[in-house]
Amino acid sequence: MRVLVTGGAGFIGSHLCARLLAEGHEVTCADNFLTGSRRNVASLLSHPRFTLIEQDVIEPFEFQAEAIFHLASPASPVGYMQHPFETILVNTLGTYRLLQAAQRQGARFLLASTSEAYGDPLVHPQHEGYWGNVNPNGPRACYDESKRLAETITTEFLRQYRVDTRIVRLFNTYGPHSQWADGRMVPNFIVQALANEPLTIYGDGQQTRSLCYVTDLVEGLMRAMFLPNTTGEIFNLGNPEEHTVAEYARMIIELCGSHSTLVYLQAREDDPVRRQPDISKARRMLGWEPVISLREGLKRTIDWFRAELRLRQEHAPLTTG
Repeated sequence: MRVLVTGGAGFIGSHLCARLLAEGHEVTCADNFLTGSRRNVASLLSHPRFTLIEQDVIEPFEFQAEAIFHLASPASPVGYMQHPFETILVNTLGTYRLLQAAQRQGARFLLASTSEAYGDPLVHPQHEGYWGNVNPNGPRACYDESKRLAETITTEFLRQYRVDTRIVRLFNTYGPHSQWADGRMVPNFIVQALANEPLTIYGDGQQTRSLCYVTDLVEGLMRAMFLPNTTGEIFNLGNPEEHTVAEYARMIIELCGSHSTLVYLQAREDDPVRRQPDISKARRMLGWEPVISLREGLKRTIDWFRAELRLRQEHAPLTTG
């Protein structure tokens, strides 16, 4: 099948491209490299069924696809706060243009939405029927609200034009290909721990997160797109195993063999207090749930960051005193 992955050079998108190729699909990766990286797809460039195009999806472009995974968007607070208007446009105009293309070509369409659609939730764990608790004027709103509008646009293309759509709300995901200066918890903690620097925790550390390893997440994306009877459905994809931020910090220090300590800073505005997916629908309809344990996933991620650190040190410019 011919498949388009927007944001395909990003963290999750690059893993998805590799999985699609392994399954025999013909893959076009579209990325404007605002937050994605060519290094993430460097190993795929020689593959005969892989095409990389530098493209901002808010602009019209020609492609042929039978399935469209729309993952393009800054996704970390650092990324979308630095690029608020680009984030708003890719999730609204970009989604609209891609759905128009899906309509013309009769393609399946998957929108990668986010757990941020639930905001700072008042319902726990969060299920797909929960409407959320989002601050429309806060510092995260450019991402949260544009993703919510992307869901509305996607749903209207299903209602009005019967486009074959589905929506997945992605919860916290980690693994190789994370941005070094991503700003999110796991990359931050690992980079700091490997340098034996204090791990910075915003708030009291008792806020919770649920972490899903990236290959598990990709498996969920594949099932949501290609299994029958998923048209028009919304799925939470994430790991329901919940821990406090402080617990994650201590585990990463241990696994890194680090001497780091913990330092507590002022809580970030609108930072969710609890975040945990209810994945009962994905279990029931997709037969999906995470299989990589937290410790195993963190070990793999730490190994990748260690290798990245060695590369950075080998290529660091020489300085003279």
